[in-house]
Amino acid sequence: MIIPFETIINGILTDGYGVADNFITPDEVAALADQLHQRLSAGKFKAAGTGNEQVSVENAVRGDEIMWLDDATATPVEKAFLLRISEFVSYINQTCYLGLRDVEFHYARYPTGTFYKRHLDQFRNDSRRKLSVICYLNTDWQEEDGGQLALYLPGAVVDPERQIIISPIGGRLVCFESSLLPHEVLPAIHERLSITGWLKTG
Repeated sequence: MIIPFETIINGILTDGYGVADNFITPDEVAALADQLHQRLSAGKFKAAGTGNEQVSVENAVRGDEIMWLDDATATPVEKAFLLRISEFVSYINQTCYLGLRDVEFHYARYPTGTFYKRHLDQFRNDSRRKLSVICYLNTDWQEEDGGQLALYLPGAVVDPERQIIISPIGGRLVCFESSLLPHEVLPAIHERLSITGWLKTG
């Protein structure tokens, strides 16, 4: 797995964000998507909130439903994903010396017609989130399905900002600095699935 790790880190250092396709295999994508739907059917998901206490639900800002992952209750396929992330964290700490010490991840499901308006992932009163990570679980995604990730990168004086659109293709992992890149999820025309989380310093 060193090559995908290097691809992601090189992208962050060069462009401010890194993308690696096939971070997880098609079989893993399908298994995690199935696990997500099982937990959804069991009533484990809730509407996502805004703010660092995640208590304010604002449908005008975001429309996703989430379920936090926990090592204690994770299934084998979920534990395998979290182990892959742990290996990624170790690689980052060995190569970039970021001092990452903790992670937090949740399933995210965007029903048809939902979105997440432009925002930053780091809270004003909590700077522990260093890197944002999104791994997509969409099988057979098509352009007309929507739900793309829009990143807003700082530009030059003449062109102060540029937009990068990333398709939520199953198995693809996107990583970027939580405090630097505003981003949004464009409206999902078809159900959009992912595991989303943060690599933290404490």
